[in-house]
Amino acid sequence: MINDIKAEAEKKMQKSLDALHGAFNKIRTGRAHPSILDSVMVNYYGQETPLKQVASINVEDNRTLAVSPWEKNLVPTIEKAIMSSDLGLNPATSGDLIRVPMPMLTEETRKEMVKQAKADAEHGRVSIRNARRDANSMIKELLKDKEITEDDERKGEDEIQKLTDRYIADVEKALKAKEEDLMAV
Repeated sequence: MINDIKAEAEKKMQKSLDALHGAFNKIRTGRAHPSILDSVMVNYYGQETPLKQVASINVEDNRTLAVSPWEKNLVPTIEKAIMSSDLGLNPATSGDLIRVPMPMLTEETRKEMVKQAKADAEHGRVSIRNARRDANSMIKELLKDKEITEDDERKGEDEIQKLTDRYIADVEKALKAKEEDLMAV
């Protein structure tokens, strides 16, 4: 039973870490990377569709993305979708190719983005701790129902704590990497 609780807690913690990586991908660093446009949705025949499903996204150089739609009539729709996204990007169209230059980041913008990254990391840590709390309360419930011994409870809580420490360390490592990436000029 404790192993089931531990497995469930680990699954929740992994989801929290995955969500953090997703949030970090949305924070642009000034370098072009196709994942920056992952959140852009395009109106494709009346259906909201992710951009990467209607166009190929390539890195032209380290500051420019090249978006080539699979259907020429989508060029204005894609351009509008990129502009209306909250990414602060201004695409430029030449024929059937859309170039998306990455604006230079000022020192102030970098600091704001580091703040955002720290806030996202804190959300991740809180989510991981919530998974720990839920797992520990399930273990205490088992003890209360006399399905496990006090030794099993202590051992289970120790295992959950080690799991929590490992995932919190992963969050810290991801945050440190993102900070270094943001502050690199």
